[in-house]
Amino acid sequence: MMNANHALEFKDVCVYYGDFRAVTNINMSILKNKVTAIIGPSGCGKSTLLRSINRMNEFVDGSYVTGQVMYRDQDITSQEIDAAEVRKSIGMVFQKPNPFPKTIYQNIIWGPKINGLLEDADELVERSLEGAGLWNEVKDRLHTSALELSGGQQQRLCIARAIAMSPDVILMDEPCSALDPKSTLRIEALIEQLKEHYTILMVTHNMQQASRVSDQTAFFYEGQLIEFDDTEIIFNSPAHQSTSDYIQGKFG
Repeated sequence: MMNANHALEFKDVCVYYGDFRAVTNINMSILKNKVTAIIGPSGCGKSTLLRSINRMNEFVDGSYVTGQVMYRDQDITSQEIDAAEVRKSIGMVFQKPNPFPKTIYQNIIWGPKINGLLEDADELVERSLEGAGLWNEVKDRLHTSALELSGGQQQRLCIARAIAMSPDVILMDEPCSALDPKSTLRIEALIEQLKEHYTILMVTHNMQQASRVSDQTAFFYEGQLIEFDDTEIIFNSPAHQSTSDYIQGKFG
């Protein structure tokens, strides 16, 4: 049985692309209703691990996972578990905003509709956009194209789209890297609010961002988890020299 305080538990997780092992023997537990940041240099396996959680890696030929990613006492990497069902409970927000070329309204209801979860569409749209801090900005143009929104608004729409599925966990793969500083701060403030209702696991290259918004931080290097602890400890008194060197910008 999983610890009741854990949203996810990684047990000896390795991720492969064919013969190449991109992630090696990851063991860590993600606390519920907290923000966990994954940091590390490019190519260290951060996004690979994130995408293994909701089975996005399966779209890459030759990729597979060993070990277990436990969620609700089930190994969600198992082929006996429907990946589409996993994605209903574990949403994802990507590096670049990727709204559908549809109206704002249709972006929100699309996922619930095709999954048979749609009841009151108007209520769902308002609640989801409120949750993403976007309602007041778009409530008078719900039936205009989502592509007309600014970059920061598009990213918040993508967060609203994830919220609309009523997930437990939201994965964020560098959600602010394509945004201007003002939009980044709005997304960070939103993340702080979202953790009251969701568990958030976020990949970021921005050390200041990780220190500002996360409760726990995992440092990855060359496909391995080097250190995982409370963010305050990771940034102020890390146990490993490589962690300290990376945070100080000595490599990466």
